[in-house]
Amino acid sequence: MRARQKIVGSILTVLGFMLSPLSWWNDLLINVPIAVGFAWVISLLHPPASEASVIVGYWLTNVVGFLLMHKGVQKLMWAGDKQFTRRGVIRDLGISLVYTAGIVVLLKLGVLQPFEQYFNR
Repeated sequence: MRARQKIVGSILTVLGFMLSPLSWWNDLLINVPIAVGFAWVISLLHPPASEASVIVGYWLTNVVGFLLMHKGVQKLMWAGDKQFTRRGVIRDLGISLVYTAGIVVLLKLGVLQPFEQYFNR
């Protein structure tokens, strides 16, 4: 049972890391396509919400990444299967909000620039 728990914990941790903002390279390959797919589904139901739903979808991929990493590390570190606590979920959501706010600030300051500016020269 312990070996299976370690394998599941490792898989959850790796998947979470791939979705989380801790892996900077994954945005273009993983998070943005998932966010665009999310927006496509939402736009089928409500077309004016397509732009906002890309942002929400991207943010959700980061939150899900943190939650998967949290659960995976729990499975790796502790013998029992611990439940999500409200405090842990709030902490993960807070970290994701701070990360998102940081990206918005960097975009507004011009430190980060959207890709379209590089292609429209």
